Amino acid sequence: MVLSRRTFSALAGTAALGLSLSGNGSDEACAAGRAPLAPTGPAPATPAADGRKHTVGFDRHSMLIDGRRLVIWSGEFHPFRLPSPSLWRDVLQKMRAHGYNAVSIYVAWNYHSPAPGQHDFTGVRDLDLFLRTAAETGLYVILRPGPYINAEVDAGGFPGWLTATAGVARTSDPTYLKHVDQWLTAVDRIAVRHLHTDGGGTIVLYQLENEYADHVDEPAGRDYMAHLYAKVRSDGIDVPLFHNDKGRNGHWAPGTFDTGGERGRYLYGFDGYPSPFKTPPDWGYFGPGGIKGGSTASPDTPGFIPEFGGGWFDPWGGAEFDGLGYAESRRTRDAAYERRFYLTNLANGITVHNVYMTFGGTSWGWLPAPIVYTSYDYGAAIDEARQPTGKLVPMRQIGRLLQSVPDLARLDRADPPPGESTEAGPGIKAYHLVNPDTGARFQVLRNDTPAEAVATVTLGGARAEVPVPGLDARLLAAGIALGRRRLSGSTAQPMLWLTAGRQDIAVFTGRAGEPTRTWLEAASEPRVTVLDGEAGYRYEDGVLRVDAVLGGITRVRVEDGGVTAPLLLLFADDESSRLLWRHDTPSGPLLVRGPALLRTAVLRGPAAHLTGDTTGAADLEVWGPRGMSELVWNDRASKSRATASGSLLAERPLAGVGPVRLPALTGWRRAEGDPESAAGHDDSAWRVTDRTTSYSVTPVPAGQPVLFADDYGFHYGDVWYRGHFADAGGADSVSLTYVAGTQGLLMAWLDGEPLGTHRMPVPDKKTVRKGTWAATATFPVRPREGRSHVLSVLVRPMQRDEDGKADDTHKAARGLTAVTFTGAAPAVRWHIRGAAAPDPVRGPLNTGGLHGERHGWHLPGFADGDWRPAAFPRAERRQGVTWYRTGFRLAVDSGTDASIGLTLTDDPARAYRVQIFLNGWNMGQYINDVGPQHTFVLPNGVLRTRGHNTLALAVLSDGTTPAGPGRVELTLLGSAAGGVPVTPVPSPGPGPGPGPGPGSA
Repeated sequence: MVLSRRTFSALAGTAALGLSLSGNGSDEACAAGRAPLAPTGPAPATPAADGRKHTVGFDRHSMLIDGRRLVIWSGEFHPFRLPSPSLWRDVLQKMRAHGYNAVSIYVAWNYHSPAPGQHDFTGVRDLDLFLRTAAETGLYVILRPGPYINAEVDAGGFPGWLTATAGVARTSDPTYLKHVDQWLTAVDRIAVRHLHTDGGGTIVLYQLENEYADHVDEPAGRDYMAHLYAKVRSDGIDVPLFHNDKGRNGHWAPGTFDTGGERGRYLYGFDGYPSPFKTPPDWGYFGPGGIKGGSTASPDTPGFIPEFGGGWFDPWGGAEFDGLGYAESRRTRDAAYERRFYLTNLANGITVHNVYMTFGGTSWGWLPAPIVYTSYDYGAAIDEARQPTGKLVPMRQIGRLLQSVPDLARLDRADPPPGESTEAGPGIKAYHLVNPDTGARFQVLRNDTPAEAVATVTLGGARAEVPVPGLDARLLAAGIALGRRRLSGSTAQPMLWLTAGRQDIAVFTGRAGEPTRTWLEAASEPRVTVLDGEAGYRYEDGVLRVDAVLGGITRVRVEDGGVTAPLLLLFADDESSRLLWRHDTPSGPLLVRGPALLRTAVLRGPAAHLTGDTTGAADLEVWGPRGMSELVWNDRASKSRATASGSLLAERPLAGVGPVRLPALTGWRRAEGDPESAAGHDDSAWRVTDRTTSYSVTPVPAGQPVLFADDYGFHYGDVWYRGHFADAGGADSVSLTYVAGTQGLLMAWLDGEPLGTHRMPVPDKKTVRKGTWAATATFPVRPREGRSHVLSVLVRPMQRDEDGKADDTHKAARGLTAVTFTGAAPAVRWHIRGAAAPDPVRGPLNTGGLHGERHGWHLPGFADGDWRPAAFPRAERRQGVTWYRTGFRLAVDSGTDASIGLTLTDDPARAYRVQIFLNGWNMGQYINDVGPQHTFVLPNGVLRTRGHNTLALAVLSDGTTPAGPGRVELTLLGSAAGGVPVTPVPSPGPGPGPGPGPGSA
């Protein structure tokens, strides 16, 4: 027995966790069309668009890439929620660095299609660019192009023009399928160039439809799914297909619809968003059986969750999180939540796992469905401002473990063998798992109580107490390879191993302050050196035991003992593990310690060229292949020296980020923006509401024309109506019925005089999911006899309902639906005006029908010199629209990635809302007396961080209270030295060229 001079008493009472385990078993034969199986060996290499053919298949256990097992560890990221293509690379690099090996993306039909048959994939909508960037980053892609996506976006992703067409959506209706086929043709023309099967990219899975829970037992549903399957295959998509079931229903599992005789190329997947306050469910192969049991609904395909909660969305008013916003979502669904739920999924045989969302982003413009506000932060692991959060710690630990230990791709439930047992303390559930091919064994210990609990593990007659924090979980491993040595067991969770130079390196993690014990097989007594930190060790009966308390990074080198290569053990607490980065290069893997983020790494001769981010002064230490002798960080060489750990250490720390100075927003100018309310406004060029029938699911009132905005081509944003009438003597009130979605708004004027404003209510937890919000606003009137009159009405729809139940609810009307008078029945001739032609650069979702939008008041370069000066805070009382404009200049250092937001605050009793335009881009909607959002992210690229910017605010006030804005200021949301190069997003101004001109009607 050998004890280190650093042995300490805190570890004296613990005993061995276990010894290496053995097992045997054979895999099932691959089904027809699936890739051949190689049950052992390393996981597939980092994916790339390498031009080589690849096989993409699966069996009941996992995906198979070129015959090698792979656990898909994916995060959801919607490119359309980050309108700056340069920043896609930033988020994808952060995902890859933090352990994800795949990205899942929706493609929103409404975002790309301004009109039937038209599909725009340019600029911020460049799907080809996104897929190239994902491949360059080294991520597999799960492509989800709809046709229906839900995603808390307008109409569930259906384009606005689809609401005014014949055909029942999400069925085999031929009119609907004609439009679907055009959409899929446009998407698939791009997707086929990026399939991993032919080496053009990294797409490995493709989704048909989403959460399609209705028409399951009807021919219209089965034929619809069969049509989608045949269409996608005919377009050349040859990777496995799947549908995302809304819960564990067994809907659209293999065999439930016609796939044209093709077998073995379709998976069953289901989503889950369990409450953080409930016990994690057994949703995989080892949970309850039958069609409602999750993966057991499809026993021949891998356990697959296309969406598992990485947070949750919040409605207007913030009812979901008690008005605290997404910070509360992130608090309740924190790192411990992730360990507890995601490790349970792994223990249930889920090997294709996608976290929704990993980066939520922004539902900018008129993208959001009525149930959500602008921010789609979601409480995700990467926040809306692209800042990494503590939730990335378990994601990286698990992701890197899955990459390093391919044994985890095939696990069976197994009772502990003789000599092993687990005595789970109160509240602890233990899952015992084994890989039958390699004999590797794993335990997931989950604590379902709020207090720390202890599991006593016995292996080979030895006992060890393993603490599990409250509402948390941990994974233990035994019998896995750590390079050229084998782990007998550890009370710490393995994170990764790699071979760098002449040594293997293994990293173990856990909560700070926890005592750990780790055992390695050793044919003879090895030589052990504690290089850093406090550790003790002992050799006995062919097993080396290493004891360490987690705090910082403890380094222990193990040499000889029957193995030629040394093993460096790194024991890191959670916070310290955040500073360890693995990156695979063609010359071999690197392990980097120190910076806040490692983005890229490449070896050129003896030099390791690294790029990444720092937030404060940081070490730079690199373990890499033999011959590496120089370090270059962000194109700057760093003098370095060799360490006893076999690494290179930069002699000077990397510099942190410098200060970011933001200017005050001054020099405001203002103009009233509702000339349509005036009695004498010229509306002769407006569209006459002459339709009498509609494809909407909202009935047309008898004897009245169709007033629905969509029927006249106005699909996004505000809509104005002007009704002309005479012979209204005796009228004492007018009732305006409208449909507008949650927090929709109506304002009315008679002959230029305000009648009042009506607003839809703030939803609570019971009503937030209601689809159609309809109301009738009644105003007293006293029109003068013997003259003509004009009734002006402004409606702010909050976009269309999602079609979650496949019953065409996205076709519910928006805008006015009926107008009636009491005391008289004048004949009213209605004119309607909404948004101008879609901005060809910013897209159809950017602007609505406000006068200022139609005349370019939101655009940079608009001539506002004759507007009146204004200052904030303001407090004026009027019903209508007021615009404010100013400019500001930023001078952020070119080597600094600064995330900047716009923050609005005011007395919450003041009733008004603000549409925010930055350089002509609609960054979202603020409702002062509803909230909860006060800060709006301004993405770099749209925001000129080194140059001039134009900010425009369109304020709608209802006249019941003084209206602001109050305080309006720029806010620094995070900064780092590093980042990615950012190309300015085109932001044209008024006049000739792209964008609406000042002459728009």
